[in-house]
Amino acid sequence: MPAIDTALVRRLLRGQFPEWADRPITPLASGGTVNAVYRLGDDLTVRLPRIAEDVAGERRILSTLSGLPVSVPAVAALGEPAEGFPRSWAVHRWLDGEPAVEGAPAHGLAEFIMALRATSADGPPAYRGKPLSSVDTGVRRAIDELSTTDEPFAPRAALANWTRALDAPQWTGPPCWVHSDLMPSNLLLREGRLTGVLDWATAGLGDPACDLIPAWNLLTAATREVFRDAVEADEATWVRGRGWALAMAVIQLPYYRHTNAVISANARYVLTELECVPAP
Repeated sequence: MPAIDTALVRRLLRGQFPEWADRPITPLASGGTVNAVYRLGDDLTVRLPRIAEDVAGERRILSTLSGLPVSVPAVAALGEPAEGFPRSWAVHRWLDGEPAVEGAPAHGLAEFIMALRATSADGPPAYRGKPLSSVDTGVRRAIDELSTTDEPFAPRAALANWTRALDAPQWTGPPCWVHSDLMPSNLLLREGRLTGVLDWATAGLGDPACDLIPAWNLLTAATREVFRDAVEADEATWVRGRGWALAMAVIQLPYYRHTNAVISANARYVLTELECVPAP
């Protein structure tokens, strides 16, 4: 496969969307691992998947959703494999806003989650909409691996959190629409208010607990309970949400700690908020 770079983006555009091929192309810095993203002029982006991804499926998901209180990516065009690049790719409309950072206010986040949850349209299973037990083996393996590194980490506290999450009553209501990957880098803010949500490939129907992950990967102790009240999370759902936040952090940190500073920093933030690091 050719290197994913500005030259490849230019060649793909010339071959399939020549009306955009002479626009300025600027790589966008991102902690994401699935797509390489380039700004195309002032009002478009080009997304090239680094791994196999259902680009058309994400477009179907986005076309299903309406009435959300924030902006979501609008697909301007879908590209086909070419120039040695083996995957479908997409051109999206540009969304204004700055990616969220840990500890920053994100007013409107709960309203977005509740509006998405209330969507009545049919959809695919969400990536993290399954019971936590589906990732139990991977989480325990990651806790063991993280324990052998020089990362500040309290494995007993992590295992206690994880066991409590596994033991929480499962979701018995109908599957809800969830995004299931509400990392700070997928949340766009303007003056502390949520204005846009990116990367919908993992969205679908499932347990609403997975969309509570921002309580620990973004919010602080001072804002967490306000968020919990706003999303109407009962105790079992809250504990399962904490389990999903822990699962993501312990799996991501040993894997990315030398290769992706953004994801590693977020995983460390989660473990700190969950009191899974040794006390100073």
